[in-house]
Amino acid sequence: MDSSATYALLILTPIFFLNPTLSLEYPEELINGIHLGPINDGPLSSPPESRTVAFPPSPTLNFPPLVPALFVLGDSTVDCGTNNFLGTLARADRLPYGRDFDTHHPTGRFCNGRIPVDYLALRLGLPFVPTYLGQTGSIEDMIQGLNYASAGAGIIFSSGSELGQHISLVQQIQQVMDTFQQFILSMGEDEAYDLVSKSIFYISIGTNDYIHYYLRNVSSVQSLYLPWSFNQFLAHTMKLEIKNLYNANVRNVVVMGLAPIGCAPYYLWLHNRKNGQCVEMINNMVLEFNYAMRFTVEELTKELPDANIIFCDAFEGSMDIIKNNDRYGFNVVDDACCGLGRHRGWIMCISPDMACNNTSNHIWWDQFHPTDAVNEILADNVWSGLHTSMCYPMNLEDMIAQNAK
Repeated sequence: MDSSATYALLILTPIFFLNPTLSLEYPEELINGIHLGPINDGPLSSPPESRTVAFPPSPTLNFPPLVPALFVLGDSTVDCGTNNFLGTLARADRLPYGRDFDTHHPTGRFCNGRIPVDYLALRLGLPFVPTYLGQTGSIEDMIQGLNYASAGAGIIFSSGSELGQHISLVQQIQQVMDTFQQFILSMGEDEAYDLVSKSIFYISIGTNDYIHYYLRNVSSVQSLYLPWSFNQFLAHTMKLEIKNLYNANVRNVVVMGLAPIGCAPYYLWLHNRKNGQCVEMINNMVLEFNYAMRFTVEELTKELPDANIIFCDAFEGSMDIIKNNDRYGFNVVDDACCGLGRHRGWIMCISPDMACNNTSNHIWWDQFHPTDAVNEILADNVWSGLHTSMCYPMNLEDMIAQNAK
């Protein structure tokens, strides 16, 4: 460990010890200079300029698209580079993020490789969906889909605001509407409405409303809302936003539930858990939210004619992986691949030297995000329930087949 790394950690360690929530944040100008030792893992030894964000080409597809486009809204679970354009600490534009991606360069995805919507795009016969903030404004850049997701974003406008700029759900919906207006101006109203109505909209958001809002008791929210009331509030807000999309002719929506964040390495560290025992109190909140969202989706399906809305329970799919980790080939269940401290959950992934050599046997990539291997399994379940059924009332493949009739 060189002197700059020692200096940085001497500064960071007492800060994180005195206030554990600050382990989610870091001073960028300090972290840029950290080097923790020699790098021996091939792509990890790329020079500093490798942190330059690249918009990756998609693998060659050998069949026509099943739908016109895929549009993505959400948080860091599906952010593909939005936050690269924002003033925020919630960025994944440096190695080791992206080290196992197709380009072996960081793109802004909070993962070592692909995120779930990358795998789903390929299933749909579409290219990787580019970020809304990274496109040039031409219809050709947007016509097969856009990704509006922003790390740190929540259903509540201010969730995650302590990390810096982000695009909240309400703002993402507005960006979607702006995109639709561009479609109408370019291709005409009928053609634009047809494209929107046949496309898939994937929404994955809500985690930050717990991590960066309720669990931190921002604005004394816990004294105002019991967990169930807070969950109901979030679900009702989601319902209104999905209705706004429906009123703009959106008809096919995949709503992702929350993963078991009580099993994330950060909370295992924070609550001093032994043997990978998840934090039940947090997971119970997630279960309640997912229950409320599944009921909300059922209500919307009844209320909105011609709407195809499915709910995919990420908690159910993730717990299947955790409980049956041997069957899936994971032998590291409670430690992140990249980070520092117990469970590698104390300090977030900020240097290639913090990362393990082999991500394929890890469930968790960093404090909160799963590895590429887990993302692929979850995407397979969303698509067809390949490993376990987690989507209701049908999976995405069935939705597309139903629409084709």
